[in-house]
Amino acid sequence: MNRFVIADSALCIGCHTCEAACAETHRAHGLQAMPRLRVMRSEKESAPQQCHHCEDAPCAGVCPVNAINRVDGAVQLNESLCVSCKLCAIACPFGAIEFSGSRPLDIPANVNSPKAPAAPPAPARVSTLLDWVPGVRAIAVKCDLCHFDAEGPACVRMCPTKALHLVNNLDIARASRRKREQTLNTDYGDLSLYTQLNRSAK
Repeated sequence: MNRFVIADSALCIGCHTCEAACAETHRAHGLQAMPRLRVMRSEKESAPQQCHHCEDAPCAGVCPVNAINRVDGAVQLNESLCVSCKLCAIACPFGAIEFSGSRPLDIPANVNSPKAPAAPPAPARVSTLLDWVPGVRAIAVKCDLCHFDAEGPACVRMCPTKALHLVNNLDIARASRRKREQTLNTDYGDLSLYTQLNRSAK
């Protein structure tokens, strides 16, 4: 079982604090300064959408350079290995992988010459998956549970309403046990009386 962050839409107020905390924490550690989660809104509620750290991790299965691996109960992406193929984003069933641009260091954005004329103006933005900007290398970004921070995910720590919660193996085991107990009581009724009668018969 992998660890992951879940959101309680009843508590989320759509303030985008989680996005800002995520972007700033990753920027401070030299990673792409793009939030790894997006607050989604419906008519009545909101909640951030982010990587589910799937057990089968289809994104890892299609990565041609093994930039995505399972590490310490989470699916991690090594930005240094990304080759911008975008297969991981196509394979992700939750749309949790986006792309952030990165230019080569020490090269100005508009270096043009008669032999290298300026690129045509970029078309209107569609999505990070479909956009292409001349001279910019697209790098995949996804939730990494802030594995470099001993305090845990920045989004969980900074949420003002405590709508985000890091789920670990113990939480999953508790939820699974509770679900089995509820199913048993729903399907067969309350079995406590049957258990007592069975014990007394012995």
